[in-house]
Amino acid sequence: MSLRPHLHTPSSPHIHDTSSVPRLMMTVFVALTPAAIAHVWYFGWGLPIQTLTAIVFALGGEALVLKLRRRPVAPHLMDGSALVTATLLAFSLPPYAPWWIAALGALFAIVVVKQLYGGLGYNPFNPAMAAYVMLLVSFPLEMSTWAAPRVVGGTPLDPIQALSLIYFGIPPASGLDALSMATPLDLVKTQLTNDVTLTETFTEYAHLFGDFSGRGIEWIGNWILLGGLFLLYKRAIAWQIPLAMLGTLFVVALVFNLHDPDTYPSPLFHVFSGAALFGAFFIATDPVTAATTPKGRLIYGAGVGLLTYVIRTWGGYPDGVAFAVLLMNMAAPTIDYYTQPRVFGHAPKK
Repeated sequence: MSLRPHLHTPSSPHIHDTSSVPRLMMTVFVALTPAAIAHVWYFGWGLPIQTLTAIVFALGGEALVLKLRRRPVAPHLMDGSALVTATLLAFSLPPYAPWWIAALGALFAIVVVKQLYGGLGYNPFNPAMAAYVMLLVSFPLEMSTWAAPRVVGGTPLDPIQALSLIYFGIPPASGLDALSMATPLDLVKTQLTNDVTLTETFTEYAHLFGDFSGRGIEWIGNWILLGGLFLLYKRAIAWQIPLAMLGTLFVVALVFNLHDPDTYPSPLFHVFSGAALFGAFFIATDPVTAATTPKGRLIYGAGVGLLTYVIRTWGGYPDGVAFAVLLMNMAAPTIDYYTQPRVFGHAPKK
């Protein structure tokens, strides 16, 4: 009789990764929650309404395409990817844009950018940013009417007022002029185009600007930064892309600001304005469309940061994050090809 115990050895893999697409998407939702709450406080209930609208049309569009492709519907809808795409798109839209803006953007993101390329994992472009650019180019008026935060005299709308404006076009009693304003990036770009210096702009519109950027907007940026750090802590994203993007944007802006501070805004203004922080942590880090190698992520992030500054400074749009991300999406496969780490046991190519 053998004294050795019977040992049952299961088949590989012996180390199981608990990560999954639904878990990753839930982590992104949690990370966005503080910024969403701050957005409601400063700008009213437009964001939740836009988010729900985008989610309904994103899920509906995905279900329809999956049916047409004869693919199982429930597993794809339950992975959370369409929900995250719709939420990221809603964060990028003016909070009181007409409902059809969010609906059309969600359908374009899911049906055209995602499903027509084969679904999750096959799309070459970030769906939310591709939809945002499509909307910006097609409907510039609706996409440029931004709400004024309460800290500069804006009138955040309650849920009923927000629904009335978004779905039925009924403005509040105070009128739309009291509700809307130009973004800090748009205001600065317009003033510089009219040969007004930054010192004159910040003096004339001192009530609109805080420590680094627009009042209210910079505080939402703080909460987005907190959410991004949470994603890093949970290892939902890699650190290379946010660091390279924000670092490049900061350094390039610093160089030009030191050269002419009355023409080129400070680096902190660029970091806390527009979609820089949002793009660095929640957009550019998309695992499907971004570079995947360690060196490649640094190059990819630096390219997004550089292109963002170039478009903001010399391009035709106040912000350039969405365009920069899409351009670097095209470069990601080539970046990965030339930055593959050396395989252990193989000599480097001569």
